[in-house]
Amino acid sequence: ELPGFYYDPEKNRYFRLLPGHNNYNPLTKESIQYKAMECKRLKLLEEEEKQMKKTTRAGLNSSVLLQKRQLGLLSSRSYCRLVHELKVNCMQRRKIEIHSPDSSVAGTNNFKIIVADVACERIFTVNDVEHGGCKYGIINLSGLGKESLTVEMYDNLYFTNRKVNSVCWASLTHPDSHLCLMGIAETPGCASLLPASLFSSANPGDRPGILCSFKISTAWSCAWCLNPQADNCFSTGLTRRVLVTNAVTRHRQTFTTSSDVLAQQFARQTPVLYNGCRSGEIFSIDVRQHNQKGQSWKAIRLFHDSAVTSIRLLEAEHYLMAADMAGKIKLWDLRTVKCVKQYEGHHNEYAVLPLHINEEEGLLTAVGQDCYTRIWSLQDAHLLRTIPSPHPSSKDAIPSVVFSSRLGGSRGVPGLLMAVKQDLYHFSYN
Repeated sequence: ELPGFYYDPEKNRYFRLLPGHNNYNPLTKESIQYKAMECKRLKLLEEEEKQMKKTTRAGLNSSVLLQKRQLGLLSSRSYCRLVHELKVNCMQRRKIEIHSPDSSVAGTNNFKIIVADVACERIFTVNDVEHGGCKYGIINLSGLGKESLTVEMYDNLYFTNRKVNSVCWASLTHPDSHLCLMGIAETPGCASLLPASLFSSANPGDRPGILCSFKISTAWSCAWCLNPQADNCFSTGLTRRVLVTNAVTRHRQTFTTSSDVLAQQFARQTPVLYNGCRSGEIFSIDVRQHNQKGQSWKAIRLFHDSAVTSIRLLEAEHYLMAADMAGKIKLWDLRTVKCVKQYEGHHNEYAVLPLHINEEEGLLTAVGQDCYTRIWSLQDAHLLRTIPSPHPSSKDAIPSVVFSSRLGGSRGVPGLLMAVKQDLYHFSYN
């Protein structure tokens, strides 16, 4: 890099950055980088449309896999894992048509967050609205199995608009019956527990009210506990503290921390809450114990070099996956308290971006701040596919994704759902 010059790779020479009129210079380092990124994205999109997909492992194709399996050179587990890799590379993008009882709901606001329930029958959506705040809705995925590739969206029009930082499904009266919303109302922030039946096509007069809502300092994260020893409890990650609330009794426990809590997840086998902080620390709390002075209530402690933006426990709960604002994704062994794998290629500088783990398929999915969706092999951290966004990269166009082998329920269609701007896309996985 030469001060006052920029390099044009097409013309293979340097050009002087000249100051424009009124101190306006159309050529900046950021605009040149954006132009290069946009050229790369369009090229990748063109390759995808021409179906020029190549497997990332040399010599990997369906006929070779089947032959090795028949000769006994591959175990059933390895064969299934490699078949999933082939499926990932063959996924094709199709746009989904969103139907709604209210014509003003679909296709008018940008998707910010989509979160699927456990059965992947519904996704809760948070959409940014033009005048500020957010609009909430639930999309029913049962229509994905049809040839027309359509879904139905129900929107709660009478609920107040709030900026939402974090969402999770809650199982209070039955599995995924409610939703925890954390965000900023004005000042201070607000935590709400809403019945999912608020978002339905039923008569508005029959809808239940908000179960739990209280004002807090700015909330960054939330998690619902499914362990019976901490029944009906949800946590809220706040500025320098963790709040654990019982949704029925309204009893609260406060744990003071030294940093903002940006990511949370409860273990299922024990009532233990894992927290990822802005300082880079990850620690666990057993919610059965009362908060004591000092930091003695912290159990497992791990450390990243940058702010932790997402944490995910693997099914056996011996391993924890964590991503940070330096773009690092690490797999930690909680028994030895050591990092055992790193997943390279993720891009992040300051955004709170989630991780998605599908152990059954052996896949890890994450969307970077550069708006690329990347899929890795869980077993050996190999980058399997990089999917460009259908829209130009920008801060307000980072895709939100859901991946499942049963979108729409047990008889649903497998694939990747991608919400970006006002559009919803399906990448078929079969």
